[in-house]
Amino acid sequence: MWFPEHPLSRREFLKLASLSVGAVALEPWLPRSMAFRAERGLSLPQFPAGDFLGRNCSSGKIEVKIRPDHNAATANWIYEDTVLPWLREVNALTQDLNRINQRWVETPDGYVYAADFQPCRNLPNTPLSALPVGQSGFWAEVTVPYVDLYLANPPARSPGVIAQLKQGVQPRLYYTQVVWIDSIQTSDLGTLQYRFSEDGGRPPGVTGGSYGDLFWAEGAAFRPLTPEDLAPINPDVDPATKHIVVNLTYQTLSCLEGQNEVYFCRVSTGDAPGETPVGDNFPISRKTLSIHMSGGNRNTGYDGPAISWTSLFVYSIGDAIHAATWHNDFGTPRSHGCVNCSPEDAKWIFRWTLPTVTLEMSDITLADPLKGSTLVSVKERLF
Repeated sequence: MWFPEHPLSRREFLKLASLSVGAVALEPWLPRSMAFRAERGLSLPQFPAGDFLGRNCSSGKIEVKIRPDHNAATANWIYEDTVLPWLREVNALTQDLNRINQRWVETPDGYVYAADFQPCRNLPNTPLSALPVGQSGFWAEVTVPYVDLYLANPPARSPGVIAQLKQGVQPRLYYTQVVWIDSIQTSDLGTLQYRFSEDGGRPPGVTGGSYGDLFWAEGAAFRPLTPEDLAPINPDVDPATKHIVVNLTYQTLSCLEGQNEVYFCRVSTGDAPGETPVGDNFPISRKTLSIHMSGGNRNTGYDGPAISWTSLFVYSIGDAIHAATWHNDFGTPRSHGCVNCSPEDAKWIFRWTLPTVTLEMSDITLADPLKGSTLVSVKERLF
């Protein structure tokens, strides 16, 4: 398995195998070719109205059922990245014994299985026309369901982007992903575009796992992060009392201060035995706002940008707690060994743990991980 400089891998974001053996099913009403979007200045799509939305985050089309039941009739099919209004989440009417996740999402078109439907919002921004004075760039979060990308420095270098372009699939970033913006330009249509670099915004000599690709994207899709986004949570608590417990049996994560649980969430760990190692007191040795992760081979490979709110706790094999935007199946094992969290959960954990990361010091690796870090224990079962 290959790791980008620092051994940060173990993610399930883009199945290179599926891209190598056949074209991904695409929306017939939404062309995703590079030329189509680029010649139009990469204007944002017209997403559905609604305070809350959901995106088909699977790698293909999925069913929309007339009832929240896997045995119900199919009302429609929706393609990858189709966005629908999210009305509410409900439990399945009948239990599917082949699935752990029994949740469905009601939409105006019917019910979508929740594991394949990323919660998102459409909150476009007024983009900056220039970089902040005296700064080489800024960190920003995607606040729309997705934003199309095009290469600023072709040809493509990363395996994931190469595979996408060969199939005519538009590279994209998704809601809540975090990137470093290092340049701003105005398109031929007058829209402001941001360029992001995965190696930017870090201390000298530290990289973000990039293959060297740079991308332009619609500036309105991004909200600059503020110091409040990274403000430490419960900083007055004795750091030595903070501890994380990941339970592989129940697919949960608990943040403890002494014996008090202050945060709890469902997670997705390795889907094969031993992928997420069991043990006590793994130190969080590296934290970074965002990093490119890739690994594996043609049959089991994965490669993708901007894995956000990343806290690496087993440096030797690259296991980390981080946000996942490619599924909504938390509570079910489905990673390559990392601890997948919802973006909201990953961000909370990132802010609560040590070492402390700031906008100015956005990527920290401890020389002595046992000093100044929060410890993580991974258990098979707790009673």
